[in-house]
Amino acid sequence: MQKYPMTVAGHASLETELKQLKTVERPEIIQAIAVAREHGDLKENAEYHAAKEKQGFVEGRIKEIESKLALSQIIDVDKMNGDTVKFGATVTVVNEDTDEESTYQIVGEDEANVKLGKISNTSPISRGMMGKEVGDVFEIMAPGGARGFEITGIKYG
Repeated sequence: MQKYPMTVAGHASLETELKQLKTVERPEIIQAIAVAREHGDLKENAEYHAAKEKQGFVEGRIKEIESKLALSQIIDVDKMNGDTVKFGATVTVVNEDTDEESTYQIVGEDEANVKLGKISNTSPISRGMMGKEVGDVFEIMAPGGARGFEITGIKYG
């Protein structure tokens, strides 16, 4: 079985979303379906079909979240330390071509948000830096060709 690594915050976020889906979204959809049924012929009832489609999406998302939570491996970044890049690390890198500095935290897939500086542990850049230390250089393949990065900082917590 595949484990889903995630931070404590990522786990809490999924639990919050699951609660929202089960206690708010699901009852609203059930109510919308009931109201749409009262309008008569279901074959040509757009409200009914839209509510059923939304119900399918919500039920699928509930199952997905429940599965990920059941298979989650919660990693408390605040209790981690070390000199090498691992899951949860906040890593500062410099693009060797442009001298542009970027900082990323390596998180689980569901937590990733590039705008917030959080990248998935399965992304090419995070896979390239795993196990590296400050001063190490790594290369990733990008659509425009290979790009080199130097790690200038690693921190946890």
